[in-house]
Amino acid sequence: MEKETPENIIIKNQKKGEKTEKKGLFKRILSFRKSRMLTLFILACLGTGLFLWLNSSNEISIEADQRIDITPTQIRQIQDIGQWEFLSINNEELIDTISRGFFSDAELVRIYYGTVRLGINLHKAKPHWIRVENDSVIVAKLPPIELLDTNFIDEAKSRSFFEKGNWSAADREQLYNRAYKKMLARCMTAANIKTAEENARQQFTQFLKAMGYKNVEVTITPR
Repeated sequence: MEKETPENIIIKNQKKGEKTEKKGLFKRILSFRKSRMLTLFILACLGTGLFLWLNSSNEISIEADQRIDITPTQIRQIQDIGQWEFLSINNEELIDTISRGFFSDAELVRIYYGTVRLGINLHKAKPHWIRVENDSVIVAKLPPIELLDTNFIDEAKSRSFFEKGNWSAADREQLYNRAYKKMLARCMTAANIKTAEENARQQFTQFLKAMGYKNVEVTITPR
């Protein structure tokens, strides 16, 4: 049996102290590791949350970019186009007149050539004729189809086909007016106006799409 001496007691106390210190050190190491793992876990959670938030923010900005707009300056530039032709009709009329005389009759036959042009005049567009609906559709209501040039008879090409006797300027003016009315009646028909309206819708739609607008609705004001 080992004898308890002061020296042995000191040695035992030293050994117990060393064991206690080792246990304390081991606990501190475990505590440090746990603290470090907890910190890494918190950082990972923060990183994941930040990533999800950034992605959510990007989606919102993309949706906002889908909205369209058209400025007053753009509308004014479009209106500055003025007349826009959508149908051109070449025509000719043979007009004759006879003047009865005591000894003989006078006769005048003339051929008139002309080009009747149908289209719209954007200067006659009503207020708010072009606008944005539902933040995604460009809606345009064009002015009615009309005769773009009232002086459509080409007098340089018009000529006398047959002329007998003497004719005054008033007589020739009367033939001109008759030819004008006939050309206008022949060309300003419901069928031709409908064709011009269809061409207007198609061409103006393509025009707006070329400006970058995808959803477009174009209508024509009835005559």
